[in-house]
Amino acid sequence: MERQGLNLGEAVLAFLTSLPAEESKDKQQEINRFVQWYGKNRPVGAITPLEIENYAEWVAKSTGDVSKRLEPVRSFLTYAKKEKLVKTTLATHLRTKKTVTRSRVRVAPKQEVILTPEDHVKLKARLATLEEERAQIAEELRRAAADKDFRENAPLQAAREQRDQIEARIREIQTAISTGVLVQNEEHTEATIVRLGSKVTVCDIASGVKVTYTLVTKNEANPANNRISMVSPIGRALLNRRQGDVAKVVAPVGERQYQIESIE
Repeated sequence: MERQGLNLGEAVLAFLTSLPAEESKDKQQEINRFVQWYGKNRPVGAITPLEIENYAEWVAKSTGDVSKRLEPVRSFLTYAKKEKLVKTTLATHLRTKKTVTRSRVRVAPKQEVILTPEDHVKLKARLATLEEERAQIAEELRRAAADKDFRENAPLQAAREQRDQIEARIREIQTAISTGVLVQNEEHTEATIVRLGSKVTVCDIASGVKVTYTLVTKNEANPANNRISMVSPIGRALLNRRQGDVAKVVAPVGERQYQIESIE
């Protein structure tokens, strides 16, 4: 297979087969997690430094030795640069934020959420649907709790987890509805500014790499599919900006700048 234009799954396979059998086996589990997170069919050359930073932060939220979990992915990214599968040195971006003392923590100012009348209607409809789902989950919890054999009561645990997810999304939508700024004038409608639900194509000024993100609520975020939360670092930087604007994002390895090329 050609080295140029490989997707991530193909690149990882080439990397693992280049290793001794025992080392390949040791690294495979964490490498596979990275592939599932990013998407095996996405071009390996399209991976951006910000995505690597987001992955490191995602791993940092899990249990276990974070450094040990990141090491196989760092080895793969080093291999990818050596084999010229990627243009930039991505391995250096695979780091987590250092813990700071409480006295030095600064709370970022809240960004207003711009809502058009159409956005407002959609959020209200989504809220109504979630409230119906909450009622259904309550009934499922009642039935699952009636099962007195708690040793293998998987339905009860699953229902509780689903309830917590629904409650979190309800709270977030209620906040957006109550605090969002409703705009009517033509200047702020359609795709003139970045808002909740916008699909935004940005260009990393330093590397020239282009990525398209969709801004969603926190509980609908899926970085692997470029669906980012509007309260994430890059989401906050893009929110309420217009085409042509340059958004500055403070990342663990320093400030990065992204120019907004299009908004849908």
